[in-house]
Amino acid sequence: MNKTPGWINSYCFPMMAFLVLVGPFALDFHLHYPDEMYYTDAAIRMMQNGDYLTTYLGNDELRFKKPILTYWFVLAGFKTLGVAAYSSRILFLLFGAGIIPMVYHIAKLIGKSKRLPLWSAWIIATHPIIIFSSTRAIPDILLAFFMTLAAVGVTGLLKHGKNSPKKYLWFFYLGLALAFESKGLPAAALGLVAIAYMLFNPWKRIPLIKLLYLPAVIIALFISLFWFAAMYLKFGPVYLDSFIEDQVGMRVGSRLWMIAKHFIFAVLLMGGLFIPWVSLKVKSLVSGTKAAFNQNRAFMGFAIVWVLSIIGMTAMVSTFYERYLLPVTPVAAIFLAGILLKTNVAPSMTMKVWTKIFIGINWVVLSVALFAHVGLGSSFWIFVQWIIGFGLSVMLWRKNSTNNYQVQVMGLSILLLFFSISLVTHPLSIPNQGRQVQAYVSTHNIPENSKIAFLGNLHYASKIRIGLGPDYFMKTFPSIDEIPQSYSYIICDEPNKKALEGILPITEVVSLNWDPKFINEMIMAIINGNTSEEKMKWGKKYYWIDRSSN
Repeated sequence: MNKTPGWINSYCFPMMAFLVLVGPFALDFHLHYPDEMYYTDAAIRMMQNGDYLTTYLGNDELRFKKPILTYWFVLAGFKTLGVAAYSSRILFLLFGAGIIPMVYHIAKLIGKSKRLPLWSAWIIATHPIIIFSSTRAIPDILLAFFMTLAAVGVTGLLKHGKNSPKKYLWFFYLGLALAFESKGLPAAALGLVAIAYMLFNPWKRIPLIKLLYLPAVIIALFISLFWFAAMYLKFGPVYLDSFIEDQVGMRVGSRLWMIAKHFIFAVLLMGGLFIPWVSLKVKSLVSGTKAAFNQNRAFMGFAIVWVLSIIGMTAMVSTFYERYLLPVTPVAAIFLAGILLKTNVAPSMTMKVWTKIFIGINWVVLSVALFAHVGLGSSFWIFVQWIIGFGLSVMLWRKNSTNNYQVQVMGLSILLLFFSISLVTHPLSIPNQGRQVQAYVSTHNIPENSKIAFLGNLHYASKIRIGLGPDYFMKTFPSIDEIPQSYSYIICDEPNKKALEGILPITEVVSLNWDPKFINEMIMAIINGNTSEEKMKWGKKYYWIDRSSN
């Protein structure tokens, strides 16, 4: 580490560590988030029908609940790298990592401290919701990225005032526009809060004439509204019903107790998700907050207002998700870094203790992974990944005994945990159902452009649809009675297989994975050495039905 202190102390190190250590967890379906199907299904259908504006589900239903940009990100991955699990998520991982240099840049803008950008970068790089959202093909990490871009614009405007370069206005308005095209109204609400703050804050007000930079405003409005205009022209106002129901009707709650509960939960999560960083100087948090606020009142006031705004909006939703806090998490990370650095926190014994805790957790996870992979007879490359993970943990343990690069060491110990967890989830998930079905149709010479019906869980259907790619038309049906005769092949899950016995010739298992519900059976199978038999008995199976000869 001592050979390249400039690189180590920049945003490049946490950004590269994020990509390398989170990448194995992100770029395959170790954990397939249910909502990903909406975007991957639609992207594949776009490739098949050439309509890049209209979004269809795997059962051919129209879906207008979210704007178009997230669908295009998945489509861009598919078009560039081919249809696969990793290509559906690659841009989301890259944009999650892209938040790190923006946070670093904001921290540089608001003060002269060399440590504030570094600490801010590592805090945001290790935030669990940033990490998990970067591993999923859903809108949340895009919303966070573009709102952070808008925050760069706000920071530049607050710093330079009337003399602000126009680039900060472009950052602000384009960030808001792209955030709106990612997830809709949350971006608009936070944007209005930011404009109101810049106009009326008591420390550095921005004149309205400065904010009304028409070229940026007009382009931003076009980006924000063009898809809505296109859908209006194609489907009329009815498409808005679905969008408004998702953005307002399903989200906004009215019961006072529910609002109070969500508010308390949001406040606790906003702080709790920054563990271990927030715990480094608990006793000094109040004094550190005052000192950080007084050092740069304009920006810290903006960060506080944005955080309180998202907490207020989150409290109003009918169903609470921790990812709703994500849009303001980057500016909250900078505020937290400012608080900690006002308490003379680094290096500290608390940081070393936390690092040892995370390394210890890594060793537990690696031990579980080694037991599973030795028992299951995994591939050579899995053991190479295990050796890399173990070697990094030993290196970090040794480096933790010194005071050099303590922030980096603790940050790496947190990120390494996700690298290690991917080894545990691997035997449960990989190869996923899509890759197994892809191998089956290839070895059995199933003709391209064949119509394939799917009976089973919609979310697993999306993985199989990715495996088949655009060359096969697979549609999900609720029952066998609704499948037209033109569908020569059927894939079904275990419950549907039992219902079809005696009606159709069910040839063979096309996909088999361990079912996490039967993890105890998996452990006993490894101990007893009969994993193949027990996997067939307890595993999650999908079956292939050929109707072409009937």
